[in-house]
Amino acid sequence: MKRRIASWENNHSVPDEFYAPLICEALNVDPAELGLSTAKSQDSGLLETRYPPTPEEAFQAVDQLWRADLHGFEPLLLSEASQHAWSEASLRWLVAPEPSFPSNPGNSGVRVGLADVAMVKTTSDMFAQLDDRFGGDHARQSVVQYLSRDVSPLLTGQYTEAVGRALFSTVAESTLLAGWMSYDACHHGLAQRYFLQALRLAQDGDDRRLAGSILSAMSHQATFLGNYTEAATLARAARMGISGVATPTLMAQFHAMEARALARTGDIRACEAALSEATKALESRNSSDEPEWITYFDEAELAAEAAHCFRDVNSARQAVAHAENAMSGSHVRSDFFATMVLADAHLRAGDPEEACRVALDALDLGEQLKSARCVSYLAEFRKTLSGEFASASCARDFTAEASNHRLWQESGKTFG
Repeated sequence: MKRRIASWENNHSVPDEFYAPLICEALNVDPAELGLSTAKSQDSGLLETRYPPTPEEAFQAVDQLWRADLHGFEPLLLSEASQHAWSEASLRWLVAPEPSFPSNPGNSGVRVGLADVAMVKTTSDMFAQLDDRFGGDHARQSVVQYLSRDVSPLLTGQYTEAVGRALFSTVAESTLLAGWMSYDACHHGLAQRYFLQALRLAQDGDDRRLAGSILSAMSHQATFLGNYTEAATLARAARMGISGVATPTLMAQFHAMEARALARTGDIRACEAALSEATKALESRNSSDEPEWITYFDEAELAAEAAHCFRDVNSARQAVAHAENAMSGSHVRSDFFATMVLADAHLRAGDPEEACRVALDALDLGEQLKSARCVSYLAEFRKTLSGEFASASCARDFTAEASNHRLWQESGKTFG
């Protein structure tokens, strides 16, 4: 209750339909005197999935998101992703004119230089490492707090155009991270809103490569949520939108995202063609010419994407072969996903004993992960195991041993 009151007092929510009348009665005032009508309009704005038309509106929108998220505004945290928002964002970005710039930068606020931009970049990189190692739910609130309290004032500060462009691009990358972490925590509507704001900031930072990567992230989320047509479209829009400045690694990732979506539609031929294009692109890469934030996408990452694809089209043996090549040893959460795909593939190939052995490896690997997506992978495995293989002795032994693992316990709540 205290948290809800604090959220209302800080203009991040309004009292609900039951609580509001009690407040008004206790204070003997009308709702308008408490500013409830104004607060409601602010809340409805937070829940919009509109692509901001100007930099100033983008700054205001992302600042409101950070603050509402920080104060636990439940309608935002529980919101769903919008199919329309994915389509609108990709189209608006593709046809956008030249990057905009705030009309009156420098009239007020703190002075911002490249050293400040570098500080934001370094801090965000630190949070990205924590996300990779411990999952999106580990430090998500810390990231949002940093963005809200330390980064937001920079956006409305005093800076030259060159510094401003660098700032917008860096904040876009940080907001993308907040989006990924929110997605990993399965706050899907919130994650989508962060992706939208990051895309607008990347546009005004004149960073088309980063913008393409943000569309790729949207595609990843859309596939996870079952919106496969939208996911494939987003991946294609990413490719089209950066064709003039594309790098091989970025193109490989975009083809891989398209393949993930196509696999879910059952279009095996198109999926394999996209994977083939991804492989060819990655083979031609020159790491020194790639943005540093995409260099993680290597042969192991592509193998993981291929493993997901072949699992989803029920080519279990091919899924096993690719998943076995997908363990990087340096990305904990990615290795967890790849290990669980390997376990799924063994299960679908009719080898429950090996599947259970591999799934136990994944549970050991994910002991420190706080990730709702990881839980969803386990829930899917659990569902398959409890069906056809429920009577197998290895399944019973596995379930008994797995019951001591936190992620498995959480998957039981999801599965139940």
